[in-house]
Amino acid sequence: MGRYERILVPTDGSEETREAVEHAIDLAAEHGATIHALYVVNSASFSGLPMESSWESVAAMMNEEGDAALDEVEDVAAERGVPVERALVDGNPSREIVRYAEDEDCDLVVMGTHGRGGIDRLLLGSVAEKVVRSSTVPVLTVRVDGEP
Repeated sequence: MGRYERILVPTDGSEETREAVEHAIDLAAEHGATIHALYVVNSASFSGLPMESSWESVAAMMNEEGDAALDEVEDVAAERGVPVERALVDGNPSREIVRYAEDEDCDLVVMGTHGRGGIDRLLLGSVAEKVVRSSTVPVLTVRVDGEP
């Protein structure tokens, strides 16, 4: 076994996140590691929906998106012969990523970041930054916006 045995890669299913997923899978293939793919459903972000909206249908849609994102990680990993453990959880993304990494004894978290700075970061927040600041597990960030 290599230095890494359990690599956590949070995904939101976006094209940008795929760069981080591929990087994590490359590392896993090199080290003989297992990928832990995590999708966090942030249901709190939908608390402002009108009451006519069916929470059950919104939750089902969010879970479907999560399953599709996790399927994509499994597909990419299968091409490289890398095993995948998958998890779909509900909660605050940064807290759930840190909790999962610690609870599952992961050796590394690999996640994408848009590299925002200044006022954008203050206004929008950064899941990656929050994870870096609070995780006891090392975090590798991969810039995913294509900017130099």
